[in-house]
Amino acid sequence: SGQAMVAISLPFVWAGLLAVAVFLYVILDGADLGLGILFPFANTDEDRDVMMNSIAPVWDGNETWLVLGGGGLFAAFPKAYAALMPAVYMPIGFMLTALIFRGVAFEFRFKASGSGKRIWDQAFHWGSIVATFAQGLILGTIVQGIELENGRFAGDMFDWLTPFSFVVGCALIWGYTLLGSTWLIIKTEGTLLDWSRRVGVVSALVVIAMMAIVSFWVPALDVAAAQRWGISYPDVDWGRLAPLLPIPLLVAVAFWQLIRSIRGGATYAPHMWASSLFLLGFVGLLIGIFPYLVPYSLTFYEAAAAPKSQGLLLIGAVIMLPIILGYTAYVFWIFRGKMSADAGYHH
Repeated sequence: SGQAMVAISLPFVWAGLLAVAVFLYVILDGADLGLGILFPFANTDEDRDVMMNSIAPVWDGNETWLVLGGGGLFAAFPKAYAALMPAVYMPIGFMLTALIFRGVAFEFRFKASGSGKRIWDQAFHWGSIVATFAQGLILGTIVQGIELENGRFAGDMFDWLTPFSFVVGCALIWGYTLLGSTWLIIKTEGTLLDWSRRVGVVSALVVIAMMAIVSFWVPALDVAAAQRWGISYPDVDWGRLAPLLPIPLLVAVAFWQLIRSIRGGATYAPHMWASSLFLLGFVGLLIGIFPYLVPYSLTFYEAAAAPKSQGLLLIGAVIMLPIILGYTAYVFWIFRGKMSADAGYHH
């Protein structure tokens, strides 16, 4: 029974690890991407320099979590990887191409001048928008459910392109804008700080509206999703719905605190409350699709690699995760505090 317990708990542990990796990616790189989305709207070139310098030390480390999420899925849940990937190959291609443009723009912008700088500014901005929108498309596709036959993707090449996934993509753009603006509230001062606070309030209002739209849309997507949420109209299954009820209430509290902290001149609180909004949305999503890894056809138990493989991989993860967390925290600590225009990448 001990071995059986291990076999049961390993997929659960790995599903948890992947959830943590994805969430950390969204919070950490979400701020970087949000900053790129806001980039051309800043008032001056000097402001843009400060914005870029504020994430220069950390942005590439933040993308580690994306690699961990994708690599972990491939290694720990090969069946899910094989089923999910063909469904979202195109948006993943868009995302990776856009992230490459962003990374290149980072390095080249500091060396360019005049019109060259404008080109890299645009590459950074559009790279951020496309990467974010593609992540929204992927998320929307997964929430909609992926059609499998005998464990293989049975849908169409363009299944990811639906009104729902489009709206989720737009919602994520605003969500990352919120994270980017609250990051700037921590890192900047003067007129750029005032601007970041104004952007924060606007994006928070849009985000809360988007969260409401998506939440009401999910149960209407298809019968499977509706039954999972216990809202198969017209009968509501309160047993299923009850565990979800605290989430909208907590979202309302977090949103209220977010607006209060932005307006009240707090430094760290807005980013914390914005992150908690993401956390609540993420938890709601996980409750909604649990125990499926490929909604609504493949659970994470069915998709798991052999227990020996998962056990061996877990040893590596247990060693590496604290190291990654450690150096991430260390870099954030070293580069804490406000950014000035001349303290930057090029010195």
